[in-house]
Amino acid sequence: MKAYSFPRGGITLEDATVPRGASSSVAFLPALSLIPLSGHSGGRLVPLVGAGDAVREGMLVGRSVDGRAANAHAAVPGRVVRREQWVDGEGRQREGLLVRMEGSFDLLGRDDKDGFLELRGGVSGYGELLDALDECGVVEMDGPGRPLTAALSEFRRAGGRRSLVVRCVFDDPWLAADRALCAERLPAVVEGAFVLAGALGGVGRVVFAVSRGDRRLGAAMLAASAGRGIPASLVVTGAKYPQRNPRELGIALRGYERRTKIELGAFLALGPATLAAARDAAMRRRPVLERYVAVGGSAVHSPKVMRVRVGKRIGDLFEECGGFVGEPLRVVSGSPFFGERVRYLDEPVTRTCYALVAMLKGQLGGGRTRGCVSCGECRRVCPVGLDPEELYKAASVSESAGGDGHPGFRECHGCGCCEIVCPSRLPLPEAIRGKPLAVDPYE
Repeated sequence: MKAYSFPRGGITLEDATVPRGASSSVAFLPALSLIPLSGHSGGRLVPLVGAGDAVREGMLVGRSVDGRAANAHAAVPGRVVRREQWVDGEGRQREGLLVRMEGSFDLLGRDDKDGFLELRGGVSGYGELLDALDECGVVEMDGPGRPLTAALSEFRRAGGRRSLVVRCVFDDPWLAADRALCAERLPAVVEGAFVLAGALGGVGRVVFAVSRGDRRLGAAMLAASAGRGIPASLVVTGAKYPQRNPRELGIALRGYERRTKIELGAFLALGPATLAAARDAAMRRRPVLERYVAVGGSAVHSPKVMRVRVGKRIGDLFEECGGFVGEPLRVVSGSPFFGERVRYLDEPVTRTCYALVAMLKGQLGGGRTRGCVSCGECRRVCPVGLDPEELYKAASVSESAGGDGHPGFRECHGCGCCEIVCPSRLPLPEAIRGKPLAVDPYE
């Protein structure tokens, strides 16, 4: 089967410290959990409980007030100790509820066959779907944490021919948690896609986009979609980063359109964690209480993929992986290439945390920023065909980051390939777009 990709640039990301993604283990339940009351996108939640209040597993404890953050739920039963505040790796002020675990669980250990979680037959329409997703706090779990209802509403307004894309494009080895989720919950991922497509209305096709080397996964998803009433297609993409980005994924899908004459129209791409959570919300009214997390890095003794309750202390996960083999120089939530720095190991696992990486000095690389040597590596890897060196120099003489007038500043979509390969360690995305990579691995 032909693989579709973007025509130029990109890089192959490799990391030997990534845990294997074939399966997962269950993390210990947290004695203390910290439930965030703010979203990464700046949204805010109103706490519904306070110090001393008892909470049940899955209980709504924070309600969104502005639509930019999703509702929060208690991942374990217990009692609220206090409200906590901290500053995250991006310098944002965060707040949460500290819960001490106690009492019995209502959901843990039950599956779809148990009476309490018996399937309800799905949602009857778009409005009921939005209510279920909103009630259960489902977000885009492989992105900045935007409420899924916002993404679906925007997609529905597009009108015309539309396709829902199941994005299993693993262009970053630190997506190991998504691989494990697909291996263990493939029916839930597929069902989630068709639940959304059916309730949205006007979605003419479900597309399974898998990276080269994952054809077997794509074939299994295609087989599981048989008889669901909406046509399905399998599109094999390249595996170089940034293949999963909207622009590069769009290039692959348009290439598939031209070759097959199957019109996809506008598309919404969602990852497997988001689709499984949407399925659980729509079919079981189950809130997002846990997620798959890849825990590893050169400082970690025994890397592994774990199923983790939201709110669990990050430091506890590293301890469950055998602790550190040496003092980590940097800890990152997400990919070490593009993730967010973790300032304190007491910070909680959030709904968007797909990886935790603790790195020794050797994994970070070496050296500080030097002057540009005009090697051309940044031009070679730019998927947009820009000249990052030229843009960097133009931005350097401008009064504001991002420069003035040069069309390249608008065309750059901030993938960060140029900074990763730059031997001079120049902050190219920061200069070009006024926004750095979340992690500077060469600091």
